[in-house]
Parts: sequence; structure tokens; C-alpha cells
Amino acid sequence: MRVMVMIEGAGADEDKIAPTEEMLAAMGAYNEELVNAGIMLDGQGLKPTSAGARVVFEGGTTSVVDGPFTESKEIIAGYWIWEVRSLEEAIEWVKKCPADSGTGLRQLIEVRPIFESEDFGDEFTPELREKEEALAARIREQHPNG
Repeated sequence: MRVMVMIEGAGADEDKIAPTEEMLAAMGAYNEELVNAGIMLDGQGLKPTSAGARVVFEGGTTSVVDGPFTESKEIIAGYWIWEVRSLEEAIEWVKKCPADSGTGLRQLIEVRPIFESEDFGDEFTPELREKEEALAARIREQHPNG
């Protein structure tokens, strides 16, 4: 089972959170544990929303909103993609994640299973499955290292 593990932050507190050398070292050690356990497939921290944009589709129109998104109560600050045996196993790994208790800010990590082909049932026809597999192969060819 693959899961996406999302590190959430608060938009209003984004500028108050700067990683310390100690936090970067702790996260590096944690990531090494994940890799050594064979469950980490990918993971990255995300730049603040001030460096991003949102594309809004509403009522047949499309608009772009530049960051920062300080009005957002929750934003994604980083993520991992893990392959685990169960949601419970993922939760046990999340519990080991280093937390920066010095900020006094609430920290939240969300774990969500990733859809697999089998999850779509008969609606995911052999033709659709073949197209999806061909796209996945093209992605691997274009990005062989990641």
C-alpha cells in the first residue's frame, strides 16, 4: 500500500517557521530510518506559499491567485510517499517523526492512502489501464532518476 504523508502548516504562521540546523539534522536522520526500512519512495519540503500560486476554477472561469496564502488555516509544507503494509504501520512511523516543540505551534501530519489500479473496479477498463500504464512508462523514461 502506498500512502502520501503530508506535513501541514498554518498559512499565517509560515513566516515564523525557519528550520534550525538541529531540526534539519533530526529530519535527515528520520529520513535515513525510512530509507533503511525500505518504505520511503519520495519526499520533499515545499517552499512557502509566497513562492506559489493557486489556480481557481469556478463558474466556468479560471483565475490565478498569487501567494502568500495567509488566510489559509492549513497548507502543505512537505510530503513523503511511502510504501507500507498498512495504514497502521504508516501511523507508527509518523509517531516517530521529529517535532519542533520549541515553536509552540501546532503541528499536524496527515496520512492518506494513494489509489491503486485495483481500487477503481470494473470502471477502470483494460483499455484505460493500458493507457495509464503507457503514461507511467513514459514518465519513467523522461525522468529515470526520480
